[in-house]
Amino acid sequence: MSSSEQLIKKQNAIPHSGTPAQARFWLMIVGIIFIAANLRAPLTSVGPLVSIIRENLHISNTSAGLITTVPLIAFALLSPFVPKLARRYGIERILLISLIVLTMGIAVRSLSGVVTLYVGTAFLGFAITICNVLLPSLIKREFPRQMGAMTGIYSVSMNVCGAIASGISVPLAVGAGLNWQGALGVWGILSVISILIWAPQLKASAKPATVASSAVNNQRIPIWRSPLAWQVTLFMGIQSTIFYVLVAWLPEILKGQGISSSQSGWFLSILIIASLPFAYIVPVAAGRMHNQRLLVIITSVLLLIGTLGLLYSSIHLLSFGVIILGIGAGSAFGLSMMFFGLRTQSAHQAGELSGMAQSIGYLLAAIGPGLIGYLHDATHGWRVPLLILVGASALLGLVGLGAARNQFVESE
Repeated sequence: MSSSEQLIKKQNAIPHSGTPAQARFWLMIVGIIFIAANLRAPLTSVGPLVSIIRENLHISNTSAGLITTVPLIAFALLSPFVPKLARRYGIERILLISLIVLTMGIAVRSLSGVVTLYVGTAFLGFAITICNVLLPSLIKREFPRQMGAMTGIYSVSMNVCGAIASGISVPLAVGAGLNWQGALGVWGILSVISILIWAPQLKASAKPATVASSAVNNQRIPIWRSPLAWQVTLFMGIQSTIFYVLVAWLPEILKGQGISSSQSGWFLSILIIASLPFAYIVPVAAGRMHNQRLLVIITSVLLLIGTLGLLYSSIHLLSFGVIILGIGAGSAFGLSMMFFGLRTQSAHQAGELSGMAQSIGYLLAAIGPGLIGYLHDATHGWRVPLLILVGASALLGLVGLGAARNQFVESE
């Protein structure tokens, strides 16, 4: 048995009860849950408050739209460079720094001013980018035998807090009298708690993982030249685009079908809630399968059925179509996160693939809602935009069949 295999086998073992290693094991899990909880809440809390922010700061609709676009641009620009920072300074240290920057960004964004609004948003966008890229790599390194379960836990934590943030933003701003500044700033409490929970991880050494990953990295091909890496990247990009288009436009699509404004907002909540169980179940199932092609096919079919339901079903069946869409979206997200670990042989490679996929993925996600809105304005209806989503769902299945192959990007 090689030294790399021995190190990986040693990592796979669950620490014995009552040992310092077990305490670190559970503290690592709690830390990952709290970091994941910060990845969507600072973003999803903005959407319901956009009209209040616009009126308070006297900015245009275009400028208000940039509040949600700036973080996606940060994701696209910074993601490829994050693995290099982690390799030089360590994943634990970079994650801690990102949580500090996130807290600063939330604080600055919550000040009353147009400049501070965008500067703070950029800060938190960069911080969330780092966590987005490095968490799959960290899970690959620390939980090689529990990747599915940990990816599911991480996904659910992120999405649950994102859904909660979206739901309570207006009650906090209006009902509790915190205004939009307080409703956005309250998420700094969560990031500060996350800093305190994560700080002890700096004492732990990650040298064994570094040695093991280096042994693999010496034999790999450049990841940006890997066809398999591009298939994973396109899968990530297409599923991100579908999700952000639905988040941006589902209420408007439903209003065009005869649903009232108040009800259309609840349908978006139903979509997110429906996605949560499958964001956990699908990664667990994926980790136990020889390849994930069956899951890819099921996911693509669900998205197709849900989108066609929005296009052709009666008003009484729209809720069924939205639930199917939510299940498909949760499955697609869980699969995309799992591919980072399943298609690589080391934590560093998982980080590189995550950085590549999320860079291209969020660039597509930033373009998608605007393109769909343009098509809606140009065609004066939702038929053409929804047909584009049908095509995207089918394309997701095609690239997913390649991404689901039982191969590694280094061994093609």
